[in-house]
Amino acid sequence: MAEEERRGGARTADGERAGGPRGESGFTREDGRLTLRERKKLQTRQRISGEATLLFIERGFDHVTVAEVARAAEVSTMTVFNYFPRKEDLFLDRIPEARELITRAVRERGADRSPLAALRALVLGLVAERHPLSAVGEGFGHFWRTVVESPALRARGREALDEIEGDLAGALAEATGGEPGRPGHDARLAAALIVAGVRAAGARALARQLEGDPVDETAVEQAEVLRRTFDALERALPDLA
Repeated sequence: MAEEERRGGARTADGERAGGPRGESGFTREDGRLTLRERKKLQTRQRISGEATLLFIERGFDHVTVAEVARAAEVSTMTVFNYFPRKEDLFLDRIPEARELITRAVRERGADRSPLAALRALVLGLVAERHPLSAVGEGFGHFWRTVVESPALRARGREALDEIEGDLAGALAEATGGEPGRPGHDARLAAALIVAGVRAAGARALARQLEGDPVDETAVEQAEVLRRTFDALERALPDLA
């Protein structure tokens, strides 16, 4: 989602998101600093995604071509595909960030924190920040309405959840002494339950926003639903709690 990036309030002057280094979508290194080349790549990526978002919201995802996005961003069609292999990823451009945030939460949680505690802190933090990945925030309604109205975007969203579930299963397997590249049934089941729970909370919040409910009230309810969800997950998955 590129709307809040165009408003400029959620990134620092160096192009990083406020609050510290992000993952693939932010092209950050371990020290959080960007080389000049990385900064230019990030700026190009944001410009392409921002122009695409404007066009998709104004005209509908299915009525805009990649060539039109390229013209609006003043780049070639090939350049667009270099940054976004699929048209859907122009709009759902935070999928890489979601995948990395979730796996990093588990892998970098620290010895005194359980995987479920780390994931709870992550998702509640995103809600408090009104991060686009939380589904709740001012001005997000147009974005999500565009997704809901496009079968292609809905399909890509479901596929992204499968990707996130697979990544999480690998991270959970690693956290419990297994092989991240070959997670067993327990890790896969745990990942499926966690993703399903967070998705259900997000779906309720999304529905409220599309109905025009106040963002702050929606966020409060979503946070409470997520807390109850993780309480239930801790009872169901004691080895990860």
